[in-house]
Order: sequence, then C-alpha cells, then structure tokens
Amino acid sequence: MSLANGRGYLAIPGPSVMPEAVLRQMHRASPNIYEGELHALTDSLVPDLKAIAKTDQNVAIYIGNGHAAWEAALSNVVAAGDTVLVLATGRFCIGWGEMAADLGVTVQTIDYGDSAAIDLSQFEEALSADKSGKIKAVLAVHVDTSTSVKNDIAGLRRVLDDVGHGALLMADCIASLGCDNFEMDAWGVDVMVSACQKGLMTPAGISFVWFNNRADAARVARVSRYWDWRARSDPDYFFQYFGGTAPTHHLYGLRTALDLIKDEGLEAVFARHAKLAQTVWAAFECWSQEGPLSLNIADPLTRSHAVTAISAGSPNGDLLRRWCEEKAGLTLGIGLGRTPADAFFRIGHMGHVNAHMIMGVLGTIQAGLTALDIGHGKGALDAAARVIATA
Repeated sequence: MSLANGRGYLAIPGPSVMPEAVLRQMHRASPNIYEGELHALTDSLVPDLKAIAKTDQNVAIYIGNGHAAWEAALSNVVAAGDTVLVLATGRFCIGWGEMAADLGVTVQTIDYGDSAAIDLSQFEEALSADKSGKIKAVLAVHVDTSTSVKNDIAGLRRVLDDVGHGALLMADCIASLGCDNFEMDAWGVDVMVSACQKGLMTPAGISFVWFNNRADAARVARVSRYWDWRARSDPDYFFQYFGGTAPTHHLYGLRTALDLIKDEGLEAVFARHAKLAQTVWAAFECWSQEGPLSLNIADPLTRSHAVTAISAGSPNGDLLRRWCEEKAGLTLGIGLGRTPADAFFRIGHMGHVNAHMIMGVLGTIQAGLTALDIGHGKGALDAAARVIATA
C-alpha cells in the first residue's frame, strides 16, 4: 500500500503547477503560422507582458529557457572586453555572471553569500571605486530561486543615481515575475529577464527580455541576428517576433495564463502569493523552535513570496524530500547550489497555487518529520491555519 498513489503534487520552485485551462488550450492541432488567429494572439501578448512587468518600454520574446534570456540580454548590451558587476545572492546571479564571462566580458563579483540580500552600502562602495566608469552593467537577481532571497532592486537604482554612475541596471525576475511585485519603470530598471514556467504558469520553453530606450541606446555595435532584440520587439513581419517559426502551442498557453492573471487582478495575485508565503513561514517558524529546521532567510522583508528555502541539516533535507515523494506523492525542490546539498530543500509556492494546496504541502512535511523522527517544534499547522483564517 502506498499513500503516494493518486495525483502527485509538484511543489518545486518551477516549473510550477500548470492550470488545466492552460493545458487544454495547448492541446490542439498545429495552427497556421502564416496568417490568421496566431498572429492576432501574439500581438495581444505584448501589452500584457508589459503590464505584468509594469513598463511602457519594450519586450522581446525568445524560444528558450531563462538561460536563453540571460544570453540574449547580455548579447545586446555587452561585448568582449566590457565589464559587468555581479551582485550574487545565490546560484543564479553567479550563473548569469559565468555566462557573461563565457562571452569574453570581465566580471566583477560581490558575493553576499547564500542567506543574505544585497548590502546597498557595499554596492555603493564598489560603484564609487569605479572612477573610470568601466562597469557597463550591474547584474542582480530580484528573487534567487536557490536561496529564496528577495533583493531591493529599487534600492540599486537609488545608489546608481546617488553615485552618478552610468551603468545599466539589469534584473533577473525569472522566479519573481507574477509572484512578487516588480516595477520596471518606477524602479529604474534598464533590462529585465524572465521566463514562462513559474509565475506565468506556462510549460517551460519561452522567455522574455524587457528593455528600455536607454538600454537600446547602449546596444553594442554587433549583435547576432538571433539574439538581436530590435526586430523581435518591433517586428516588420510576424516571423521576426521569434527569429523563425513561432512556439505555437506555448503562445496559446501563455495567452490563457495571462488571461487568468488579468481576471484575478495583478495586485490580487501578489496579495495571494504574499499570504501563502506567510502561511509557509508561520509553519516553519514553529517547527524551527526545536530540532534542525530553519528558514534560510531570517528577515521576512527579504524573503521571496514565490519560493522558500529551508535548512534541515545533513542528510535530513534529502531524507525528507524522498519520504514526501515516495510515501505521499509530494515533490519538493532540491538544495540547489548549496553545500551540503542534502541539508537543504525548497518549497515552490508560485503561480497556480491556493490555500488548500499549501496546507497539504505543510501537512505532508509534518508527517515526514514525524515518520523520520526529525526534531521539530509543535503547533505549526495551527499557526499556518491561523494565517489562512485571517485572509
């Protein structure tokens, strides 16, 4: 007898749970790519993609994952010999910097570790030391999926302006878009990247680069035809949107996902994610009173509303993940980029999630803690239920 039989629940921090409405829209024969409905549908995506990023600027669509968006963004604004400053708060901004280095870019990194947000004073010191202005771009992650930290992107712009530095501000919002509030124009972000498989609730395969006119003016002299954002953001004909054949079924799914967000209301989507994140935190704050469990990010103000990373002590992270999946049908995220990896796990609470799903995750985790005799404090589910009850 297995209690894992039945419909499993993927609670990793992306790809996230896909709405049935999205999957139904994708279950269709291939459409005509040369004219008709698909062209109008694609045109309709652009204003909604801008709205979810809170920008009036430009957006380019790429067939590829978030790493493709990283490379596309870099390829348009930096070239071999240029310098970027990477503000690392986990595996993903480090990875973006590694990609820049592979393109021949000089990478300076301030590593804030795996459990803290960007320190704005250190950032200011680094900019002030750049007397010649060689840093062309600053790379930061709004929410790092590996650590669940949320960074103050608006604060980075304030520092850039206060110092009078001309570097472009580039933000990775792959984990946060559609979950945590992000305001590209109001926060002074020049380039932002994201992808479809997390808060945008569409199977992985398309990604996006938003950029303002300042970033476009800083565009390098030579950009490969495929990565060039100009044709994609202002196409003369349909196929320029994608550099070739469109990702047809993904577009139908994304259109439906964006409609779901519009129907709920973007601010309501943010409020739902905030409340569900608080529900998760309430449980772990109780469990952490005894035993090895602890939230990776201590300060609630710098925790993501999309993902929560937890330290459980080695090898408890892996033991708990395996128990939850094998015994109860719940898949939790691995301790990505952490040492030791088997001490950590992550919970994705992004996209198409609601209260009973999160309470189910927490109840299953408590069962696993009990079954594995991992020490934990009492009252976690009651604490989580109280957060839901006050919604």
